[in-house]
Amino acid sequence: MKDFALRQCRPLPEGTPPIPAPEVETLLRDFPGWTMCQGTISKSFAFPDYHHTIAFVNAVAWIAQQQDHHPELNVFYDHCRVSFNTHSIGGISEKDFICAARIEGLFE
Repeated sequence: MKDFALRQCRPLPEGTPPIPAPEVETLLRDFPGWTMCQGTISKSFAFPDYHHTIAFVNAVAWIAQQQDHHPELNVFYDHCRVSFNTHSIGGISEKDFICAARIEGLFE
């Protein structure tokens, strides 16, 4: 995961294929709690209250803007589900793993 956290999201060349599902599953072994479902990688993060949840959402928004790669966020009182995929290629790309690794870095 640390290898991805050190990378920067870059525009993907036209015609870049998604990462094949078996490779995504292999990569996810290094991302505890992240799963692949319906063409996305996602994880739920739990917090003690709404204030902490929104602080997390704001930190994720900052990472997303910095990397120019934006997740789907499902925000609740005490948790947030973060889901990534790369719409331009119709699947999972390196960009999704870069952002997931950077979000995990918030907890280190």
